Amino acid sequence: MAKASIQAVARAAGVSVSTVSRTFAKPDLVLPDTRDKVLAAAERLEYRVSRSAAALKSGQTLRVALLASERISTWFNANVFAGLDAVLRPAGYDIAPFPMSSAEDRQRFFADLPVRRNADAVIVSSFNIEPDEVERLKNMHVPVIGVNIPATEGFDAGVSIDDHAASRRAAEHLIALGHRRIAFVGGTATRSGMRFSAEARLQGIIDACARHAGVEAVPLMINRSGLDVNSSLNAVLTASPDLTAVCFQDDELALPVLYRLRGYGRQVPRDLSIIGFDDIDLAAQMGLTTIHQDPFAMGSLAAEKTLAAIADEPIETPFETPDAPLILRETTAPPQSKDLKPVASQAV
Repeated sequence: MAKASIQAVARAAGVSVSTVSRTFAKPDLVLPDTRDKVLAAAERLEYRVSRSAAALKSGQTLRVALLASERISTWFNANVFAGLDAVLRPAGYDIAPFPMSSAEDRQRFFADLPVRRNADAVIVSSFNIEPDEVERLKNMHVPVIGVNIPATEGFDAGVSIDDHAASRRAAEHLIALGHRRIAFVGGTATRSGMRFSAEARLQGIIDACARHAGVEAVPLMINRSGLDVNSSLNAVLTASPDLTAVCFQDDELALPVLYRLRGYGRQVPRDLSIIGFDDIDLAAQMGLTTIHQDPFAMGSLAAEKTLAAIADEPIETPFETPDAPLILRETTAPPQSKDLKPVASQAV
């Protein structure tokens, strides 16, 4: 069946083409009886509104740009995208993902946006934006919403866990068990001009250890472009022999290392305690102690704020901080050395 045209709907409803267009673009300006006739004709003819035409008429693109710090297929980004889509698509919006591999990518996006004008809002996931980039968006009246951003300056709204507090909580748990040398395995900030929310996780470990005499944080940083099991495993295995616990930047690093260590005959947690971050589905199956976060829920909530910002409606709570609890499973225990005794954890 050929696609029905707007002219065909107008003829079937006995109205003008402009009335059909107004019915879909601004239904509140059309008399109820007329609106019902147009909608009935459109349904009968299986007419579908052209999104591009509607965008031209309304001045909107019906598109939201998602700037992600890594590939969209990562566990976190994929769940954020799904959460955004669950809210934005029913509202008539598409999501255009833009992976940001460098500061140059980010700068290019913001430089081109005023020319293309191809987004009604920008959602930034897990990294910072610069003041001049914020200014460009403000001048275009394009709201910017954050998901797990390192800071809120320049954003209209956002949904972010407290990465620093969550990692500090993990370290305090290990310290209470008696661990004195606690490593953090994560990616180095090799992308000049980019600041990432995950960097706060390392600082949380460092700050927790600094609060206790005789406790040391051991950063084991690997190249961000090579966050793989071999790099992580080598970092752990070549660390000092008195290392008794490791916190990982995320579960996608922790779980392969846990699997490989067990394959090598290392006993976790007897030989080494391990804590991840994210609580992906496989974490429970592997018994991994980890920090829990829900990126799908974060994406959904961010999408609701995005729709309100696009409509220029007030946002009751612009910035929200969901809980990120420590989920205790089977990969943490007191260290085996007789010289190390558990100490009381300070309040976090």
